[in-house]
Amino acid sequence: MKKYYVNNNAQNNGDHEVHKEGCSWLPKRENRTYLGKFSNCKGAAKEAKKTYSQCNGCYYCSNDCHTS
Repeated sequence: MKKYYVNNNAQNNGDHEVHKEGCSWLPKRENRTYLGKFSNCKGAAKEAKKTYSQCNGCYYCSNDCHTS
């Protein structure tokens, strides 16, 4: 199980990216929200969608749920 976070700042396309702990692209603490521990990005993205309707996995660390 890995710790996952969502970026509070949306990308230009409106996506809030979901990242695993340790990702090189993980936002600064003040710009992210802890989602919990999950076995994959899909569960973390589902949790993130409770806050942000438009979410996407990070291309680099959460490619199993990266869609755009």
